[in-house]
Amino acid sequence: MFKRHKSLASERKRALLSQRATRFILKDDMRNFHFLSKLVLSAGPLRPTPAVKHSKTTHFEIEILDAQTRKQICILDKVTQSSTIHDVKQKFHKACPKWYPSRVGLQLECGGPFLKDYVTIQSIAASSIVTLYATDLGQQVSWTTVFLAEYTGPLLIYLLFYLRIPCIYDGKESARRLRHPVVHLACFCHCIHYIRYLLETLFVHKVSAGHTPLKNLIMSCAFYWGFTSWIAYYINHPLYTPPSFGNRQITVSAINFLICEAGNHFINVMLSHPNHTGNNACFPSPNYNPFTWMFFLVSCPNYTYEIGSWISFTVMTQTLPVGIFTLLMSIQMSLWAQKKHKIYLRKFNSYIHRKSAMIPFIL
Repeated sequence: MFKRHKSLASERKRALLSQRATRFILKDDMRNFHFLSKLVLSAGPLRPTPAVKHSKTTHFEIEILDAQTRKQICILDKVTQSSTIHDVKQKFHKACPKWYPSRVGLQLECGGPFLKDYVTIQSIAASSIVTLYATDLGQQVSWTTVFLAEYTGPLLIYLLFYLRIPCIYDGKESARRLRHPVVHLACFCHCIHYIRYLLETLFVHKVSAGHTPLKNLIMSCAFYWGFTSWIAYYINHPLYTPPSFGNRQITVSAINFLICEAGNHFINVMLSHPNHTGNNACFPSPNYNPFTWMFFLVSCPNYTYEIGSWISFTVMTQTLPVGIFTLLMSIQMSLWAQKKHKIYLRKFNSYIHRKSAMIPFIL
């Protein structure tokens, strides 16, 4: 009896120990499950692995036709949408070596404007096949060459007349008549004007990298060189008559000439600043330099100062050839100024509409 009671007690003890062990295991499992749940929730929702996107580049097929005969010259394939007209010209030259990029003009239609080198294919393409018309523009020269030739010629030509070469003037007449001081002053002012032009072309102006037909160079040189010869011949002639009002007229005009030359230079330096060039350019604002205050009144003060220089030179020398040259230059520059003025009005929202193009309150 005693043994049976002892065995029952031991069984109860085992059952109690087993029950406690089971509770401990369940409690430990609950802790592990609770910890795992927190870990999953803190990690956030499962995200799928992002797929790698492959960029799709659109290619165009460029068909180039002769603008005169309308016959097909070649087809350029696999031209990307970011390619420019300049790139197309390079590919065209590789396919047809006789068509040089510098003398090829490409058009969307016959008789239309020539496309600029910076224009992209994407901006002009209506479909995957683009048709362009090619025109041979003839022998081309760079714009730097044009400007240097335009300005070097007048500088040297005027000096030849100033030296009174015997083949131009009568040697006896030149030796007998003394030169008036205005003749020396006119030579100085004329040289200053074209030396400034040359230095600005080389070191100030950002000349376009494009080209122009050779005939434009010939026409420009003929205009500048021809007028310089006419002007220099009259001013340096032994029979030249000085201005009517004497030294007062000469002095005032010379001072005004130098002021206009300085103003023109400072305006050109200001316009060459990176903030005022390119597609993201902003309209120049006057600064501490008094010569830049002309921007308060006109859009193109460089043309204003240029015309002021030639008017002063006309009054100082009082000669008909200089007056005619000044008139023609004024007409041409007024056309350029009005064209730029319209561009400024369209491009700059904060632009003051009350400004004039070149002459304050008039033009």
